[in-house]
Amino acid sequence: MSNKKINEFVEKESLEVPLLVKSLTKGVTQKGAPYASVVLQDSTGTIDGKIWDIKPEQEAIIEIGKVQLIVCEVLKYNNALQLRIHKIEALNQEEINLDEFVIASKVSRADLEMVINNTISSIENDNYRKLIEGLFEMIGSEFYNYPAASKNHHSFLGGLATHVVEMIHLADALCNLYPQLNRDLLVSGVLAHDLGKMFELSGPITTEYTLEGKLTGHISILHGRLMEIASKLGLAETEEAVLLRHCILSHHGQLEYGSPVLPLVQEAEVLAFIDNLDARLNTLETALSSVQPGEFTQRIFAMESRSFYKPKND
Repeated sequence: MSNKKINEFVEKESLEVPLLVKSLTKGVTQKGAPYASVVLQDSTGTIDGKIWDIKPEQEAIIEIGKVQLIVCEVLKYNNALQLRIHKIEALNQEEINLDEFVIASKVSRADLEMVINNTISSIENDNYRKLIEGLFEMIGSEFYNYPAASKNHHSFLGGLATHVVEMIHLADALCNLYPQLNRDLLVSGVLAHDLGKMFELSGPITTEYTLEGKLTGHISILHGRLMEIASKLGLAETEEAVLLRHCILSHHGQLEYGSPVLPLVQEAEVLAFIDNLDARLNTLETALSSVQPGEFTQRIFAMESRSFYKPKND
């Protein structure tokens, strides 16, 4: 059994390696043969695997959320490495160090907490600060474990907090450049905008959508929670509560991207831009890290299915 990590895999090599099973999708080829697509992970990243002509007894062995032994061959498909899986075997989970198979934020939890706590304390408007404090009291410390998505951007342990902290830095930089912006409203929107994902997603290890998440989505979920908190605090009728609700509802920027309203205050407009900017740069960082200089990434669905080139001088 090899201890090689995903970021060390080389095309055409054969491996027997332990990997975390993130997801399983079944399909049928044009000729009617069953196959399975498996997403596998360790602490360095994820990789797609295919099991062709899969048998029921093979499928029965696969356990999502467990580390299993993957017997495979490394291939290249659409500018990305992929595994052709020959066999999957169960492993004793008590002997597994899960830290070796979980992708975590590059920023320490202590640093994330420090930035977020300091930012909340820096909000000068009492109403905005009380609303944000109410939201963070509601979600608790599990916030620092959650990913920001099931895939695409910041989809790792602590990804949600990392996304928020990166956006705080962008918001502060823009407030310094454009004094017309209300910093209290903008950073409140940054702190709050994605907290609904803690109800939309199942957790950091095998991240799937909850029933509430599938049926209502994180924007609607958080808007409802914020209205409850504002009512309890006696702030529901204040302009601050209405503006913060607007920022949450409009932060995807466009109706076709899931926002029920378009941004109609400048802080909401900026929030939508920096949310999109940070998400896209994290998506690109992940995609470009898996290719060599002088190569293109595979098509990135979240980036209009474009392939990005990695310059040779990177």
